[in-house]
Amino acid sequence: MDFQLSDEQTLLRDTTRDLLSRSYDPESRNKIIESELGWSREVWSQLADTGILSLGFEPEESGQIEIMVVLTEIGRRLAPEPVVHAALAPGALIAERGSDAQRQLLDEVAAGQKLLAFAHLESGHRRPTETVTTHAARQGDSWTLSGTKNPVLAGDCADTLVVSAALPDGGTGLFLVDAAAVTRHPYPTFDGQRGAQIVLDSAPAEPLGDASDVQDAAPAIRDAIIRIQSALCCEAVGAMEEALRLTTEYLKTRKQFGVTLSKFQALTQRAADMYVSLELARSMSFYAAMSIADGNLDPVIAARAKLQIGRSGRHIAQEAIQLHGGIGMTAEYPVGHYAARLTAIEHTLGSSQDHLQVLIDHIGDYDLARL
Repeated sequence: MDFQLSDEQTLLRDTTRDLLSRSYDPESRNKIIESELGWSREVWSQLADTGILSLGFEPEESGQIEIMVVLTEIGRRLAPEPVVHAALAPGALIAERGSDAQRQLLDEVAAGQKLLAFAHLESGHRRPTETVTTHAARQGDSWTLSGTKNPVLAGDCADTLVVSAALPDGGTGLFLVDAAAVTRHPYPTFDGQRGAQIVLDSAPAEPLGDASDVQDAAPAIRDAIIRIQSALCCEAVGAMEEALRLTTEYLKTRKQFGVTLSKFQALTQRAADMYVSLELARSMSFYAAMSIADGNLDPVIAARAKLQIGRSGRHIAQEAIQLHGGIGMTAEYPVGHYAARLTAIEHTLGSSQDHLQVLIDHIGDYDLARL
């Protein structure tokens, strides 16, 4: 198995790193996330110019490995732009299931002119599921949707929503809904991101794909969730890398009793344990992304990756704050922000405990299980 990036993937990584490094430092990021939008339109335009907002739309040109490379850099800089939630994830659904006319929307998404959101989760959803209570009603050749979606990440700024809804004859369909036709209740999340509660009250909707034959989209929803989970895992790895770097640099410069903290063996051992957690997370992130790139979108693999990334993220976040002392919790210093983002990622699309339960449910699939 080849773990080396190609020349094109290395160039994409370096370009993304340079772009985000020029755009964000801790102070400038704090100003951006406190703004009304919560992220930078200028940076969004630069991401579009680089081709990042269209990754995965044409699988023969780019796929999950390229997304992994970009999301790792986004996590490293804690960039608040909703690349996955406002472009890549809903865009991949449109690219996969949309009609030719619907796919034309992706040109505007790739250019940074149109924002999307995947409105699937509903209150009470702890573990990833394809079933929803939002329902679709057909009236002749037209469709309407009624229900409430929450949380919808990037739903506060989206122009078009990709909404899941129960079909009259059973199954779950996917629909395109103009954001102007719904009621939105936007809110900031504790990690500096933005989301919204979306209320649909007989909102006009367009079936994704063939309008004359609306099919059950549960498999596509499951695959979309797996791709989002993998992207979040990649972002978490980037955040863990930077949290560990900040911590080791602090240990090398902060002095106690006349010597740097790196001279205390117990502290360096804790930093070494953080590195072990990071490498475990990196390996599982690669595993999940490469499985998707090979066409194997397995929810069990996704659960394994999410479980390890959640555990590693919690360990590194907690240790980074502890080893920094009081400064680690200040809003001006970045370590606390990395801890907040890692915590949010752990609880997005199922917590570590939820994914452990997924693996427990599949324990009967194996002849031998080792703890």
